[in-house]
Amino acid sequence: MAPVFLDTDVDFTEVIAHRKRASEEGARYSYLSYVLRSATRVLEKHPDCNAALGGGVLPKLAHFSAVRPKIAMDRTLSGQRVVLSAVLPDLRGAGLDEIQRAIARIRDTPVGKLPELRGTVMLHRLPALFGWPAFRAGMAALGKRPQLMGTLAVSSLGHRAVNGFHATGGTAITLGLGQVKPTPVARENEVVIAPVMRLNLCFDHRVVDGAEAADVLDEIKTDLENTS
Repeated sequence: MAPVFLDTDVDFTEVIAHRKRASEEGARYSYLSYVLRSATRVLEKHPDCNAALGGGVLPKLAHFSAVRPKIAMDRTLSGQRVVLSAVLPDLRGAGLDEIQRAIARIRDTPVGKLPELRGTVMLHRLPALFGWPAFRAGMAALGKRPQLMGTLAVSSLGHRAVNGFHATGGTAITLGLGQVKPTPVARENEVVIAPVMRLNLCFDHRVVDGAEAADVLDEIKTDLENTS
């Protein structure tokens, strides 16, 4: 990959207000659900960013219609704390309820009972000598990338005192979520305190142009700040 990193600050005032109203009506949404909804909306408008590149002598570029985010989870496997990733279903047109249910199923189901993680568990149990070739062989088929790797990677460390972090999740676009914390911001020439989250975006420069990656990050920010 040729990873390049961008970041921005997102005012979460509207997200928190919407979250509070939903909670009063009995619905609970994570910040991740809001980000996944906004990111899916934006990637639908940027098909060149919902793509993957296959290596080899003659690299091939594949574009995908489905938007299937891959989320990272802090889990325990064979007594060891590890980060596991699971691919969500196509989220095009999905509302917050549907997105939250998909996250909860991945989060709350034991690792051994998640079909999405069978391949990952097998790879963890293989010696590196065999695991890496098996992984690369699986990734070689571009048509299977959405199911195996997702078309968008999203990781969050916002549950800790982490403002931002930079990583590549093996997809053309990777989003990293930091904590939401009270931050001084300027509004109408006055400084006020608002809940702000640092949003990081990594893009594979072999697939995505920098200008379009900047558009994607800006549009996700705008969509979140206008949550309704």
